[in-house]
Amino acid sequence: MASAPQSLPLFYNDLTPLNLRDHANWKARSADKAVWMVGQHAVPLTVEEFPQAARHFPIIFASGENPVPLALMGLNEGTNVFVDAEGNVAPGAYVPAYARRYPFLLAKLTPETTDLSLCFDPSAGLLGDFAEGEPLFAGEEPSEATRNVLQFCEQFEQAGQRTQAFVEELTKHELLMDGEAAIQQVGVEQPFVYRGFQMVNQEKLRDMRGDVLRGWAQSGLLPLVYAHIFSLELMSTIFGKQVEQGVAPIPPLPAF
Repeated sequence: MASAPQSLPLFYNDLTPLNLRDHANWKARSADKAVWMVGQHAVPLTVEEFPQAARHFPIIFASGENPVPLALMGLNEGTNVFVDAEGNVAPGAYVPAYARRYPFLLAKLTPETTDLSLCFDPSAGLLGDFAEGEPLFAGEEPSEATRNVLQFCEQFEQAGQRTQAFVEELTKHELLMDGEAAIQQVGVEQPFVYRGFQMVNQEKLRDMRGDVLRGWAQSGLLPLVYAHIFSLELMSTIFGKQVEQGVAPIPPLPAF
C-alpha cells in the first residue's frame, strides 16, 4: 500500500537551484490545480498536521526501514479520491504541506555540504520567464514571494525533524507493527484486505509504563498517537469514496 521514497522525492521529476543569474526575470504562476497529486494515494505528513489531517483521511506509516507518516488519500495505488484526473482538489479537502510546497524544495547541492538551498522542479511549468505571475527576484534580492516560499520550506524542514523524532520514539519502544485492514463491501462475499503499511500496536501502547505515557502526554506526543489510531476508522470511508467514484478494486474471488 505504501512504499519508501525513491531517489527523487515524491512528485519531483528534476531539481534546479533557484539563483539570480539564471532566474532574475522569472516569475511564479499560481496553480489552480494540483496535477502533481493525481493518482498519488499516499502523501507524507508532518506531526503538526496530524490533528487536522486525521479528520480527512487515515494516517499510516510506510513499511520498511523509513516508516514516515503518510496521509492515505486512496487505498489502492494510482487512486486519490480527493484529487480528480485533472488535478482539481475536492472542496474542503485538506492538502498536506508536503504537496503545498511543490514545486519548491530545500535540498543539498552537494553531498559534502550541510547547507540547504531553495530548489524547484522545472518540469512543473510553474516557474519561467512569464509575462504574468509573482516575480522571484526584486533587483538583486529575493522577492517577498520568494522569501515567503523559503520560510514555508524552512518551517517544513523543521517540522520534518520533529516528525523524525516522533517516529524514532515509536520505534524505540517497538510500537509500530505491520498493519492490516479488512473491509467488507455489501454484496461481496470476501472482504478486501489491505496490507503493506505500519500502524501503532494498541496492545503494546496499553502496556507502556505510566511515566513514559505521562511524559508523552505532557510533550504532546500522546495525542498524536491517538490521532493516528482514530484516523484508521476512515479506511472504510476512503473505500466508500472509491466505490462512489467507480475506482473500487475488483472483488476478491471466493475461497474454496
